[in-house]
Amino acid sequence: MNVPLWVWIATIGGLLLLIAVDLVIVDRKPHQVTTGEAARWVIFYVSCAVVFGIGVWLLGGHDPGVEFFTGYITEYSLSVDNLFIFMVIMSSFRVPAIHQHRVLLIGILLALVMRAGFIAVGAALIAQFVWIFFVFGGFLVWTAVNMVRSKDEHEEYNENAATRWVRRFYPVTQDYVGHKMTVRQDGRRFLTPMFVVIVAIGSADLLFAVDSIPAIFGITQDAYLVFTANAFALMGLRQLYFLLGGLVAKLVYLSYGLAIILGFIGVKLALHALHEYHVTPDWLVINNWMSLGVIVTVLTVTTVASLAKAKRDPNAVSSLNLQAEAPEESEKEPARDG
Repeated sequence: MNVPLWVWIATIGGLLLLIAVDLVIVDRKPHQVTTGEAARWVIFYVSCAVVFGIGVWLLGGHDPGVEFFTGYITEYSLSVDNLFIFMVIMSSFRVPAIHQHRVLLIGILLALVMRAGFIAVGAALIAQFVWIFFVFGGFLVWTAVNMVRSKDEHEEYNENAATRWVRRFYPVTQDYVGHKMTVRQDGRRFLTPMFVVIVAIGSADLLFAVDSIPAIFGITQDAYLVFTANAFALMGLRQLYFLLGGLVAKLVYLSYGLAIILGFIGVKLALHALHEYHVTPDWLVINNWMSLGVIVTVLTVTTVASLAKAKRDPNAVSSLNLQAEAPEESEKEPARDG
């Protein structure tokens, strides 16, 4: 699509407005998000994505509309698997339940800004080099294989380079101080665990983008559609975290389903590159409707099979609990706000 600058500005402004509403309404008073509240917000964000996609369909055309919905579903489904990591991070950092929403909101907002840079680079590479499709396709197939082989390795969290760097160069308090990210103690400025866990969430999601950005470029090469599909998927991810909770642990076959999707998109990218080099015939190109059908079918089958497996075999359900390690919010203020 040929997207004017004012449309980009209006879109980003609308997304920022949604985030502001989330901050004012949901996070105005820190609290533990209930299942009902999370369900209402998930419906709201999915509805926003659907309305936006319909607008793309009506104003941009049939093909861009299908590409947006296919990309959005793909990004959202990949994000569900990422919830495992978010749960482990929250548990490892013992984030109080009433502050988990703020941690996710700020962490994912940072990740979205960083993903925008990935998208810009990816779009520039694709516009200049056809062979980059082979690179993206091969990487997705490799990721799919590793996802199946190491699907249980994310039950423990080890701090990444970003969080270790923060701890190395800045003093961090031992306890949380409300939702503050910095405090002053004994005349010195300290970071709190709240700051560190936000860095952990944001950097972890940035690593997820290494998989998801090539995947969505396999569906559409339009930077506007790639960005908006990512944005809507990430914005709805926070509330999905609270809605699904322990249910995510029951999706025992999700990794296999996502591996199939990534492998499928990897093959699609390779075929697209071969077609651009006039090696393969037109009928061998995978169109948008076929992509959408495969992705929806795989997600449906793996979800139904996972829930059936969890019902037959309770031992197949992970013991990971969203808030098992989260302590209650402390009322004391051990440090003076600076």
